[in-house]
Amino acid sequence: MADSRLRPDGYRPRLIEGRLDVLMRAFGCVEITGAKWCGKTWTALSRAQSVTKLDRKEEREAAEMDPALALVGEAPHLVDEWQEVPEVWDAARRYVDDSGNKRGLLILTGSTALGKKKRERVRHSGAGRIARLTMRPMSLVESGEAHAAVSFKSLLEGGPLVPARCETGIPDVARWCCRGGWPANLGFEDDVACETAHQYLQAVLDENVVEEGKSPELAEGILRALALNESQAVTYKTLRADMAYGEDGRTASDDTIVSYLEFFKRLHLTEDLCGWEPPLRAKARVRVKPKRYFVDPSLAAALLSATPAPLIKDAQTLGMLFENLVLRDLRVYLSTYGGLGNGISYYRDDKGLEVDAVIEYGGRWAGIEIKLSDTKADEGARSLLTLRDKVMANPAARNAEPLFLAVIVGRGSLAYQRDDGVLVIPIALLGA
Repeated sequence: MADSRLRPDGYRPRLIEGRLDVLMRAFGCVEITGAKWCGKTWTALSRAQSVTKLDRKEEREAAEMDPALALVGEAPHLVDEWQEVPEVWDAARRYVDDSGNKRGLLILTGSTALGKKKRERVRHSGAGRIARLTMRPMSLVESGEAHAAVSFKSLLEGGPLVPARCETGIPDVARWCCRGGWPANLGFEDDVACETAHQYLQAVLDENVVEEGKSPELAEGILRALALNESQAVTYKTLRADMAYGEDGRTASDDTIVSYLEFFKRLHLTEDLCGWEPPLRAKARVRVKPKRYFVDPSLAAALLSATPAPLIKDAQTLGMLFENLVLRDLRVYLSTYGGLGNGISYYRDDKGLEVDAVIEYGGRWAGIEIKLSDTKADEGARSLLTLRDKVMANPAARNAEPLFLAVIVGRGSLAYQRDDGVLVIPIALLGA
């Protein structure tokens, strides 16, 4: 894509740009969704020639009178925070139709998925006219903390691992988890960068939660309970107990907890990780409880009042936050690839076998264990090899061999392949 005159000064390129360019060549409109402050607007501005910002009162009021007014401008035209006026969606679909299905006309950005009431104001799905793209906070590669010597996509396509070296320690991991992948943190010292997640959460409680008619106190309690149970397939009973902090009056029904969890997902604050079981139609995909992760580990760290120094001495908490960080980066990388059915799940069976991440790509699968240190590589490799043997044990099922098995570590110095075939990859060496 040609450079936009609206590209902000200091903008750092994002991995999602290549996927955005492809979708703009294929569709008349592209919607970019994702968490607040993850960089959606700046990335969209790097491609846009004009912009309407619906978080501005005068532009929102004009769009409420006539949604087509939000689309006026030189193409590609950006409508920022389009969900403020849901009718813009149908106007965008009509705009593309009336253009004779020209490509790359509009970009929509939104940080909140529509709730029930606002969804009722949208009549058309946008299928065939509007493509959807999810954006997340920066991966370590994008923020300049990783070297990308090992290509995740190359591994998924059967490429060999080329050994590479780096030196990362537990203090590095603690810093990464607390700073997070927020573009606004680039160039700032750790104590300043760690404030971003706190302010993010405060903005959610003060603005989004209140606008939704929900309780900030209850929302904060559930968020803290989720942080306490990071990387766990937590039950509503556990969430209810952990959000109460020993106070009998601070509780909620299952239905209330569900409504808040769904709200956090609509805000792109949390993401579910569902269970995996071959073959594709296995019922375990439905029966296994999902794990819930924050869109960035810094949010969980902020809710736990965790800072780098104490985290270095708390391996259990740091390990949970590191797992969140790795899943964030893997999701960022997967979002840059085309194709249906690509995704991430986790595996757990009734025998106690658990694998942190199962990647599905092009109809094949790969297994990943996440360990804070390379000293735990043997443990991770055992789980992965056990899963492989279980999947391949029934020849009649015709399950495919894994594309690869890998232990992704925080502390580590070398990316290499073990004698048993399992890869060991420091996260600071993994890129898209």
